[in-house]
Amino acid sequence: VQLQASGGGLVQAGGSPRLSCAASGDIASINTWGWYRQAPGKQRELVADVTSGGRTNYAESVKGRFTISRDNAKNTVDLQMNSLKPEDTAVYYCACRPYGSRSYDPRYGRSYDYWGQGTLVTVSS
Repeated sequence: VQLQASGGGLVQAGGSPRLSCAASGDIASINTWGWYRQAPGKQRELVADVTSGGRTNYAESVKGRFTISRDNAKNTVDLQMNSLKPEDTAVYYCACRPYGSRSYDPRYGRSYDYWGQGTLVTVSS
């Protein structure tokens, strides 16, 4: 599976950019999609994910501001970000996890097997 993320850039605080990630390859194997981010000097962290059944999960820091959505027909997953804050500045990565994956991250109970190249979102105050 190959993932291509887009939509990053320089945004003012309070802005509402939308990130998109397109998948190609063995699409049928994808169970869960996720968006992660990594700020300078910090560990990469999960922002949001969505399962094949549509169940979503969000980091506390973005709840109520970010929305993850998947379009199975288009093989895309989007991250709508609202009310951005300077602390949201990071490189954002999309990722996916196939059915049957055993990838594990002790922080979240599961990890991801395929990653996009990352897209930088810079929030100016």
